[in-house]
Amino acid sequence: MTAQHLVTDSGTAGRDTGDWWRQAVVYQVYPRSFADSDGDGIGDLPGVTSRLGHLARLGVDAVWLSPFYPSPLADGGYDVADHRDVDPRLGTLDDFGALVGEAHRLGLKVLVDIVPNHSSDQHVWFQEALRSAPGSAARERYVFRAGKGEHGELPPTDWVSCFGGPAWTRLPDGWWYLHLFAREQPDFNWDHPEVRAEFRTTLRFWSDRGADGFRVDVAHGLAKDLAEPLRDVGGDGAYAPEDLPEDGSHPFWDRDEVHEIFRDWRKVFNAYDPPRIAVAEAWVRNSRRTAYATPQELGQAFNFDFLQATPHAGGLRASIDTALADARAAGATATWVLSNHDVIRHASRHGLPDGCDAEAWLLSDGLRPALDREYGLRRALAATLLMLALPGAAYVYQGEELGLPEVADLGRAALRDPVWSRSQGRSKGRDGCRVPLPWRRGGSSYGFGSGGSWLPQPPYWGELSAEAQEGDAAAPLELYRAALRLRRELLADEALEWVGGPEAVAEGLLHFRRSGGWYCLTNLSDTPQALPGGTVLLSSAPVTGDRLPPWTTAWVRTATD
Repeated sequence: MTAQHLVTDSGTAGRDTGDWWRQAVVYQVYPRSFADSDGDGIGDLPGVTSRLGHLARLGVDAVWLSPFYPSPLADGGYDVADHRDVDPRLGTLDDFGALVGEAHRLGLKVLVDIVPNHSSDQHVWFQEALRSAPGSAARERYVFRAGKGEHGELPPTDWVSCFGGPAWTRLPDGWWYLHLFAREQPDFNWDHPEVRAEFRTTLRFWSDRGADGFRVDVAHGLAKDLAEPLRDVGGDGAYAPEDLPEDGSHPFWDRDEVHEIFRDWRKVFNAYDPPRIAVAEAWVRNSRRTAYATPQELGQAFNFDFLQATPHAGGLRASIDTALADARAAGATATWVLSNHDVIRHASRHGLPDGCDAEAWLLSDGLRPALDREYGLRRALAATLLMLALPGAAYVYQGEELGLPEVADLGRAALRDPVWSRSQGRSKGRDGCRVPLPWRRGGSSYGFGSGGSWLPQPPYWGELSAEAQEGDAAAPLELYRAALRLRRELLADEALEWVGGPEAVAEGLLHFRRSGGWYCLTNLSDTPQALPGGTVLLSSAPVTGDRLPPWTTAWVRTATD
């Protein structure tokens, strides 16, 4: 490990439990890759429970569990066969209860990943629909349509799947069903009252079992314009959030009608004491994201602009300003994230040259260009300390506290992500960020479990393990622990004041003040920058004298405030 930091003992400060979510640090667990308790090579809920102490020592406020439901794993668990049960390979409902109980004992909240846009094709409702005739009541819970063409041989519309190819699959009876993701993930028809009632029941089911909140998958996709004739999108069907219409008129993304659904959900959340919270995964325009985050709906929405922004001061400052303004308009708080289960880990992303085609890099097995792991980690830790200094909720992906890089050289035979097959080898998919975690220096799976791991781990995984980093003052793990300990005291409110004008940004410096006389400075340039007088509380790389080194973030408390 090469990153180093300085820490001063600032004690511990409590956090207001009533509004815990507003400035919480939420740790995302991808259960199949976190910890394996029974040696079958797949992570499970008892494995998560056994490692909750790691999260408590890290200093996070909550754990978000990616899907653990019964699933054929056509999409890593997001193809759900039963939204109110646990996959037998991952445990039981009793294991979920034990996990929640231990989390609450340790002072951790629990968020459940809810997947309302679609189910698995093995879901009892879809299997009933397949056995039923066209036009039957069973098929109305999903989206079935006759095809175009003389014999119905063409898809009903030109809609495309997010995983590539048509968003429609034809059945032997000639009818087509909609799936905005894999063909094994048929979309629900949210115009159907039974679908709405089913998910109200599901939200209560997990809330009654102790879930403190929900992450809502594909929140912007539930409502669809299903009036006949269905409308084509035109073009190649691909979209970016800024391409979506401002008026909510897209046939299936970010339609205005979706907000009626979430206002209904809010009634369910508010029936509990304290009310359950939720965060929307909504890939929409900034101006449209606000509605999902209002107190009348979900309460928070992920801000992916920060994740996607290039590490340049001007772009990052604009992203921060927009996110804070949008959150204020919504009556919520901003959310910040740098890595998750769908993107290249930021310790690698920040080590690639600007403008690098990340997909091409993955397809080259990480050889072109060769990744500078040390440089990438340095920039990633600077970005992390910047993120944790901002007002709002920070979402941390499992393993980023270990500085884990993307495993770019997974062999083709090992790949499990349907993106690989659906794209016909043009996209390697997301397996590289889902490789099971290393807990120990050695062993068949570096402490993940006694029976290997479902994705192959690289030979250097042991040197990055939690065991290898324990107590190492230069390790990412200890930086995260120090940052989260200090954050509890320093983030007393949600105010932020920028220091320095355009000239500072032009020089690559982001400098802002938080309440209590402390400052965050991030140097995103190759030139050392001046530090204000005061005490360096924490830094992402060694700081000596009065200069902030390149690609370093420091938290400073001044003597004058």
